[in-house]
Amino acid sequence: MPTRPDLARVLDALEKLHGAPRPPPTTDPLELVLWKNVAYLADDQRRDDAFRALKKRVGTRPAQILSARGEVLLEIARAGIVAGGSVDKLRRTATIALEQFGGDVRAAVKRPLPEARKALMKFPSIGAPGAEKILLLSRSHPVLGLDSNGLRVLLRLGYGREAKGYAHLLLRRHGQTLCRRSRPRCEASPVAEVCGYYRAARRSR
Repeated sequence: MPTRPDLARVLDALEKLHGAPRPPPTTDPLELVLWKNVAYLADDQRRDDAFRALKKRVGTRPAQILSARGEVLLEIARAGIVAGGSVDKLRRTATIALEQFGGDVRAAVKRPLPEARKALMKFPSIGAPGAEKILLLSRSHPVLGLDSNGLRVLLRLGYGREAKGYAHLLLRRHGQTLCRRSRPRCEASPVAEVCGYYRAARRSR
């Protein structure tokens, strides 16, 4: 049995279990930053709903956000916790987009990868992993953009090279549901037999 299973086969197995991953509500890089910041610690569905409410009720252009009434932004941000902090992040995002990117971030993310990553990290709550996720989802650079859940799945499988497309969404979903940090449900995983973590745990019993 190989120590590093074929990633395409792993993703096929995960898609059969979890279903095809739902794409993000936008591919625009600035909107993806707003999507990240609109509802702090909300689950995926609540964040998507909050973003769509922002787009419908306020708009996603920097000038629209900066001129929006605070109570409207606050109501939208209540999809997550610390709504006031999310409102502040939305306004800071709009200000940075206007002052440093002329209101349009699309040209910045088309720069070479290190420059594109650095540009996105100017925005609130966007570190290196978040920047790479935005570069992937905006179809700007074919980086994997894993969060801790997806990275954990790959590490346990003994396989960590980059992949294109929405692979990270499947890995993230698997890390959230079955391949959890503590008490992982290996027996329910369709890739358990090729997982180095599972094989090692079984040998130690």
